[in-house]
Amino acid sequence: MIARVLLRIVAWAVMAYLVLPLVVIVGASLTTTSYLAFPPQGLTLAWYGRMLADTSYVAAFGTSTALALAATAGAVLLALPAALAIARHEFPGKRTLLSLLMSPLVLPHVVLGAALLQYCAALGLMRSFLALLVGHVVIVTPFVLRSVLPQLTPEQRALEEASADLGARPFETFLLVVLPQIRGGLTSGAIFAFISSWINVELSIFNTTAELTTIPVKLFNYVQYTIDPVIAAVSSITIAVAAVTIVLLDLTVGLHVLSKRR
Repeated sequence: MIARVLLRIVAWAVMAYLVLPLVVIVGASLTTTSYLAFPPQGLTLAWYGRMLADTSYVAAFGTSTALALAATAGAVLLALPAALAIARHEFPGKRTLLSLLMSPLVLPHVVLGAALLQYCAALGLMRSFLALLVGHVVIVTPFVLRSVLPQLTPEQRALEEASADLGARPFETFLLVVLPQIRGGLTSGAIFAFISSWINVELSIFNTTAELTTIPVKLFNYVQYTIDPVIAAVSSITIAVAAVTIVLLDLTVGLHVLSKRR
């Protein structure tokens, strides 16, 4: 009993440690001072209005959202067939292919960004949305692949064979047998991919312009010259978007799929 109480105290302490910085950010965005202050000196939404009045912030939010969604979709389309091929078949260079696909997890994103800049410059695609998209797909695909591969177990292979024996076509087997079994890994991988794309600075900074920029790069450039509550307001909006995303995921697929064990 005592151990359970202590465990709960530790759990709540860890939760408070994680949440309190977010409270500080939201509080600082409401201050009436022209500098970051917590506790806030008065309460105002003026900094949110100033952020929304700046079209560059709105455009950056739009770019980040479109880029993260497109990169996540691209990563799923690449990682899912790759995971099926690696888990289900033996072929020459299998380990090499897996290592190549997982290598963005260990390669510095700064190096990848510089390489992508030079490569896209040679193709005439330098600092374009397509260049950003290619780079983000490269760095987030390993998250989906790493989440899906453990779900493709030998026991699931037996279910696929049983489905085929009962007359199901390959696509029907994939849709009705395979996909429900790997839904947890696919969903968690897609979430990690979206978040990783959204917050990326190192690769994005090489391929953005004044007109085409993501919100992390926008903030990175902004804080080099000034620090005011606008930064906290933008961060608070990002926190709100993340919270809404989690709620929508819980209402649609259910967060329990993220912890589903095979």
